[in-house]
Amino acid sequence: MPRHLANLLLLLAGAIWGMGFVAQSTAMDSIGPFVFIGLRFLVAAIVLAPFALRESRRAAHPVSSPHLAGFALIGLTLFVAMALQQVGLTITTVTNSGFLTGLYVVIVPFITLFVLGQRLHPVIWPAVLMTFIGIWMLAGGSLTALNVGDLLTIGCAVLWAVQVILVGRYVGPSGRPLTLSFIQFALASVLGLGVGFATEPFELAQITAALPEILFAGLFATGLAFTFQVIGQRYTTAPQAAIFLSTESLFAALFGAVVLGERIPALGYVGGLLIFLAILLAELGPLVRTARAAPKPEAP
Repeated sequence: MPRHLANLLLLLAGAIWGMGFVAQSTAMDSIGPFVFIGLRFLVAAIVLAPFALRESRRAAHPVSSPHLAGFALIGLTLFVAMALQQVGLTITTVTNSGFLTGLYVVIVPFITLFVLGQRLHPVIWPAVLMTFIGIWMLAGGSLTALNVGDLLTIGCAVLWAVQVILVGRYVGPSGRPLTLSFIQFALASVLGLGVGFATEPFELAQITAALPEILFAGLFATGLAFTFQVIGQRYTTAPQAAIFLSTESLFAALFGAVVLGERIPALGYVGGLLIFLAILLAELGPLVRTARAAPKPEAP
């Protein structure tokens, strides 16, 4: 797949996740956060199961044990990150949650460079800085005093960064993006329902009331968007993927304003433009440098 198409998938994933913030927030009016997590990932796992099975039957070799262990680690990381974000949304706003979750765009390149020792393309650093400033502007240039929900969401951002890096590490060598997605969804569903049934009320009427949010989050914000992420990351680096995925903050603010009536400050529109410019830099910067480095044909 060409890199620009992979980045388009990552951008679409960010847009769907941004819409998903609204569903995650309104679902809490009816059910607890862990039951919601378990059900959304259950829907996603059921939908993806036949595609993962088809991928497995077409594969030349079964998934190796180290790769299966890696897929399970990704699922565990996904569950804990989602749990922190979901519980945080019961306390903080959709806009604040989108901003703080977007901090992983800064965390990913630092982990990649200083922990994994991988050199990054030079354009990544200014693109990351532009994205972070843009996300900060979306929040109005400041945050109110951080509450517990905000702190939980910061913890979520750290784990999202780890999840993005782990996906980048395992999806390419394994060559099984759909299997990876199915395993992480199934594990997150089991963990979410297990914790939810043990700690939260569970009634059919509550599930029915939250069913639209569960189906949207399960089919689109989970099944479709996370699969876009896994497929897209086969053809790009984790830091660049984080830039495109972080547009969820932009879309979270947009849909929070349209659906929930949350206000986007004037500075937020400038932030949105800055994020867009950062995406262009991350997408076109490497191409410009490659073109300059290419040897010029000799004159006849």
